[in-house]
Amino acid sequence: MSAVEAVQTVDEAALRQLAATMARAALGLSGQVWLHGPLGAGKSTFCRAWIQALMPGARVKSPTFSLVEPYATEPLPLYHLDLYRIADPEELEFLGLREWLGHGQLLIEWPEKGAGFLPPPDLEIWLEHARDQRRLRMAAHTAPWQRHLSAFLSP
Repeated sequence: MSAVEAVQTVDEAALRQLAATMARAALGLSGQVWLHGPLGAGKSTFCRAWIQALMPGARVKSPTFSLVEPYATEPLPLYHLDLYRIADPEELEFLGLREWLGHGQLLIEWPEKGAGFLPPPDLEIWLEHARDQRRLRMAAHTAPWQRHLSAFLSP
């Protein structure tokens, strides 16, 4: 099955709304969501909106220094990872990554830092600067996430 893809250009408010809507639609769907893009492209903004959609009013800390922030969302836990500061992908072993795979949602910023250790993603999101907006490209690679993205994109 080939990937389901979508491209949009959004401002920051629309990016937050898109993340929140996707999070609610993906409730109960286990898998890895990889977020790619340069510094300041909106990866953390997207993750924060996703988490707050599932936990309204929650204080969402950036995992830049802790590397991972777990959230007790229902029906599955959510883990927000920021791999920007890791020096070696094997550091993920010490975080307990293998225990989370298949048992929750993982939002992973800077997944390229985990190359060779992370299994393939279920959904990839690329963000880039487009003047005062963000260009967003999404690709779903597994059947459940392809159905999710297709349903999300349907009018």
